[in-house]
Amino acid sequence: MKYSTQRILTTHVGSLPRPNKVAELIFAKEREEEFDQSDFNETIADAVKNAVARQVDVGVDIVSDGEMSKISYATYIKERISGFEGDTPRSPPKDLLDYPSFLEKQARTGATPSYKRPKCTGEIRPTNPEPLETDLKNFRVALETANVEEAFMNSASPGVIALFQPNEYYKNHDEYLEALAEAMRVEYEGIVAAGFLLQLDSPDLGLGRHMLFADKPDEDYQRLAGTHVEVLNHALRNIPADRVRMHVCWGNYEGPHHYDAPMAMVLPVALKANIGALLFEASNPRHAHEWTTFRDAKLPDELILIPGVIDSTTNFIEHPDLVAERICRFADIVGRERVIAGSDCGFATFAGFGAVDGEIAYAKLASMAEGAKIASDRLWG
Repeated sequence: MKYSTQRILTTHVGSLPRPNKVAELIFAKEREEEFDQSDFNETIADAVKNAVARQVDVGVDIVSDGEMSKISYATYIKERISGFEGDTPRSPPKDLLDYPSFLEKQARTGATPSYKRPKCTGEIRPTNPEPLETDLKNFRVALETANVEEAFMNSASPGVIALFQPNEYYKNHDEYLEALAEAMRVEYEGIVAAGFLLQLDSPDLGLGRHMLFADKPDEDYQRLAGTHVEVLNHALRNIPADRVRMHVCWGNYEGPHHYDAPMAMVLPVALKANIGALLFEASNPRHAHEWTTFRDAKLPDELILIPGVIDSTTNFIEHPDLVAERICRFADIVGRERVIAGSDCGFATFAGFGAVDGEIAYAKLASMAEGAKIASDRLWG
């Protein structure tokens, strides 16, 4: 995993706006409608190639495949491991329940994504390696003509799978997590073996506080979240920490977020993960002030910080000077080499859905790259 040795490098959380045809094909597959498999394969491959090229064009150094093939960052796993079927009634985050008129407005205007969230009804085990193999191939081909510093691929953590897909099969939550971790280990190791950085998406550590652990005291949340990390570390036992980055967040949606657990509570749990880099929200109005938590914390000497210096839920294009200011703030804490500029969250965590216009998403990434240049001039002189 590269450090910012000569300048501030740039990256993002992973998901990028999918072309309309990609979203249409993904949902046709989800609804089990007839579709041309060869057209599907070609469309996804082209979308990955275009996503990589656009990232390079706007100045992103460490790129992803945009999660083009996935319907969402957590439910995609039902095509890869067994034990999931059906759908699950939606349970809104606690903060939205406090404002029913806003929640109703979001649903009425289509501002919430609609897709199946299957539940666990049987034994979990890896069953279908083809989707991952196809993703790896498409990404590898797309990178052949791209000049990038590094490349990463997203994968769901056991905890976030458990957060969105409830257990109706295993005796308890711990057994469910352990089964998920062992099944997902195949994907984790496959991504790293292919030469890519593994990015684990773990919003269960933040968002989980006001969803999965909403009615529990802080002590129970910290204990349960700690178990999530312990199980995750076991799944990572064959992977060096410097090949793994982890993303934590409080939910990639516009909303009150007044029940978000403070970073001071989330960070000690996240730091127990066997990772080389941590991605986190640092620019939205609820969490921008929490850079002080990192200033005051005892951080591992080698850990790379990837703060979100651009927001992923608004169409404001951040000014490059503001981006540079945010980058330098963290560089003052851990040193310039251990900071990489990132986004608060993904720009399209669900296919066909995103609060930020597709073109504006890339404009925000371009502004991030420009801000990184300004920060580099300040930090390297």
